[in-house]
Amino acid sequence: MTTVLSIETSCDETAVAIVTNRKVCSSVIASQIPIHTQYGGVVPEVASRQHLLIITELIDRVIKEANLDWSAIDGIAATVAPGLVGALMIGMSAAKTLAILHDKPFLGVHHLEGHIYASYLSAPELEPPFLCLLVSGGHTSLIHVKDCGVYTELGATRDDAAGEAFDKVARLLDLGYPGGPKIDRLAAQGNPTLYPLPEGNISLPGGGFHPYDSSFSGVKTAVLRLVQKLQAEGRELPVADIAASFQHSVAKSLTKRAIVCATDYGLETIVIGGGVAANRGLRETLATAASQRGLKVLFPPLEYCTDNAAMIGCAAAEHLSRGHVSPLDLGVQSRLSIMDVMSLYRTGEVG
Repeated sequence: MTTVLSIETSCDETAVAIVTNRKVCSSVIASQIPIHTQYGGVVPEVASRQHLLIITELIDRVIKEANLDWSAIDGIAATVAPGLVGALMIGMSAAKTLAILHDKPFLGVHHLEGHIYASYLSAPELEPPFLCLLVSGGHTSLIHVKDCGVYTELGATRDDAAGEAFDKVARLLDLGYPGGPKIDRLAAQGNPTLYPLPEGNISLPGGGFHPYDSSFSGVKTAVLRLVQKLQAEGRELPVADIAASFQHSVAKSLTKRAIVCATDYGLETIVIGGGVAANRGLRETLATAASQRGLKVLFPPLEYCTDNAAMIGCAAAEHLSRGHVSPLDLGVQSRLSIMDVMSLYRTGEVG
């Protein structure tokens, strides 16, 4: 059994958790949404300051809630890439300090690998190989998960990430920030087929379309033009119908690519990770399509879709159990490919 205390501060949630293998012992998240809402998006400097103000309190809370002392902790982990550099620095510095103070191994975790591992928390029997559809505010990718730390990106967005598109469309509809949950709630009241919106195919030089890559700038522009047209006609915006039509287009696009990719590579399981994994339209569309194709689809619990430290701890626990630890001079990185995860570790240092 491997028990890890983990910290996640890559963006605007301060999160700390204690995880034993694939079981969450305790997990706390302090969201900064009320603070950043007034700015219409995340302000990096504000996010870093908020992490600094609350992180010590959260560390104390998870220790008490798990009813453990430091002798029961096998390692200390923190997200080190990708993300906002200042925010990442707060979590990494706290984790390194705890590792030195309590003489524990330190593990720097890739944020996207954490999202992959979120599904292990509710499905501990899950094992590679499988396909992960990772959809969040900053990333939209199809990842072939071959083993712990062994990943191949098969498809990605060519422009906006899915979550970013949700936020931008929400601003067009004056819904505020964050856009994803608000569009999801409104979509339940609207007609998803009232306004046919483009799917966002990526053209290939010799003709045809790239089967796995996505594009969401086109659907975002289509919504803008629709809003401008309706306003020019003096009509009241049918916000629920526009939200439903937009969500339907995105869910259909993501589902089509995930199903085709899994089928082409002979993968029987599709795992979903990232904040957009909480979207009801995507969950329903993908679950239905996967069932029709005889594929298994796993969605993490809602509390593990958005950024959290439990998923980081789950990934770290598996790395630590395989003898992977990170050097104390490891730095943070705003960008790092999921295929470069093992650059964060030295191997064979833990029995």
